[in-house]
Amino acid sequence: MKFSYNSPETVVKQLPGLNCGLCGAKTCEQFAHTVFKNPHELDKCIHLKSSPWRVAEPVVESSIAACAACSACEPVSSSVATTPSWKDSLGRDFDFMLDSFPQEPGPRETILPHNPARIKELDVKVGDVLIGRPMGMSCGCPITHCGIAMQVDPVNGVVVWCVTGPLRPRSGERKDIGYYSAQAYEGIVTATRSELKIGMRYWFMPHRCMLQWRHSGLVNFINKRGDNAQIRVEGLLIG
Repeated sequence: MKFSYNSPETVVKQLPGLNCGLCGAKTCEQFAHTVFKNPHELDKCIHLKSSPWRVAEPVVESSIAACAACSACEPVSSSVATTPSWKDSLGRDFDFMLDSFPQEPGPRETILPHNPARIKELDVKVGDVLIGRPMGMSCGCPITHCGIAMQVDPVNGVVVWCVTGPLRPRSGERKDIGYYSAQAYEGIVTATRSELKIGMRYWFMPHRCMLQWRHSGLVNFINKRGDNAQIRVEGLLIG
């Protein structure tokens, strides 16, 4: 199946819809505009590396319709579905989706470097671009995380950052804090299939997790916000 570049809207319908940020864009919709202007940028989407859709030339819309009619492959959604599948990328169940706070660049995470003195040594300040990798019992995620510092405690080495994609650290100055332990996530729950209670441990999915792997954590704060809930989750594990 060939990839259609007729419009950004056509492109986004053929992207994975994970909004993982690994391509450097915050969302698949944003990435679609980049691909529409320069189709070679499609190579930055790792989720399509083995897809039969990968091409380097435009095709007409009728070809897409003809191919879809054979049912050999199905295009994926352009964004996270209104009702999630409640399965992670490895087919495991989870209980709720954790979204970022409005107007923030990514998920809010409280972290403690394995060497807390690095925060003072690097003179980390609010607004700094940071990179590091969560290691050990707290998470064990194999991907280096990138983010923007939102709160900094130089005495204890604790940092609250918003996790973002890798584009900004790749193209500009950043500070490497090394290995760290993830202490907490904070965000908005917009979709859940379980009643949320303080003191209960749940499986949850950070909306923009690059691997789309479920996480586990204990909810120790809930604040109802209309139909949604602001929560804090600690005691994090992955998988």
